Amino acid sequence: MRQQAMKMQKELEAVTKTVEYKGVKVKVTAANKVVYIESNGQEDEKVTEAVNEALKQVQKDAAKKMMESGGGLTGLLKGL
Repeated sequence: MRQQAMKMQKELEAVTKTVEYKGVKVKVTAANKVVYIESNGQEDEKVTEAVNEALKQVQKDAAKKMMESGGGLTGLLKGL
C-alpha cells in the first residue's frame, strides 16, 4: 500500500501546470507543490518555500480533521 502511495505521489509530481496571472508566473504540480513563483522576471525562492510550507501545514490539519471525524476516506464516504 505504501509503495502504491509513493508511486502515485511521483506520478502526481510529474503532472505540472504553469500559469501566468497579473504578471506573476507560478508552476505547480498535481501533488499540490509549488515549483516556482516568478514576479517581474525574478524567481522568489522564499515565497515559494513559504507557500509550500503553508500547504504542508494545512494538509496536515485537514488529515487530522478527517481522522477525527471518522477515519480518513471512510469518514468522508460516511458523510455522503
